[in-house]
Parts: sequence; structure tokens; C-alpha cells
Amino acid sequence: MSEFGTLLGAAFRGGETLELVGDVGAGKTTLTKAIAKGLGIHSAIQSPTFTISNRYEARDSLVLAHYDFYRLHDAGLMQNELAEVVEDHRNVTVVEWGDIVADVLPTDRTTISIISTSETARELTITARTEDAEKMFKGIIE
Repeated sequence: MSEFGTLLGAAFRGGETLELVGDVGAGKTTLTKAIAKGLGIHSAIQSPTFTISNRYEARDSLVLAHYDFYRLHDAGLMQNELAEVVEDHRNVTVVEWGDIVADVLPTDRTTISIISTSETARELTITARTEDAEKMFKGIIE
């Protein structure tokens, strides 16, 4: 997860939206931390479970916008913020528990489903909805 996330973060150029799907403890925040590393972020990445969102300055004037909607039953104003963030091509947006804001997430987002197969292993299913994203992921996986 760490190596994959770091390579993914290094490949991002801005404007990407990732939806991370998985049970509690599957590794969504772990993957986000590795993405941050690939984006050149050196500060500690915290799960936004209680704060809902965190923003981190990254390389090349990019920003990692990390959302976690686990505790919300109604996204309220956060839905408006998220809609603005995903439109800004300087942002790399990572959304955990995105079901509640599915109507705001862009149709061209990439969804990564994470299944914990053991204490130290994860199975990833990647759904890339654009040709560019598909090429990027193939380049990382191969």
C-alpha cells in the first residue's frame, strides 16, 4: 500500500479525485498518507474522521484535500465545499466514505476499493473512469 500510494502521489498533476472504499481499518488513510508522501508532503497526515476535512500544501503548488464522511448522515455545507474543491485543478482530492456525497463527486473520479485479506495484505480494485487515469494506473501497476 505504501509503495503504491507513493507512486500514485508522484504521478498526480492536480485535478484528480479519488474515492476510497473499504471497511474500517482497510487502509484508506494509510493509502492517503502514502499519496501525500508522493506529493512531497512532509507533515503528519491525520485521518479527518472527526474534522471531516484536512488540507495539505504539496509540491508544485498542489493541495491534497482529504475528506472523511464516516460520521455524517447529512453532508450539509460540506457538500458545497467539496463541489468547489473537486473543480479546482490545483487540488488532489481524496474522499473516504463518499456515499453521502456521491452526487457531488465528479463522474471522472477514480474509485479504489480496498479489502483486507490479512493483517498485512490488501486487495485493491481500481475503477478508473478516464483513459488518462487508466493509463496512469497501468503505468504504476506494471
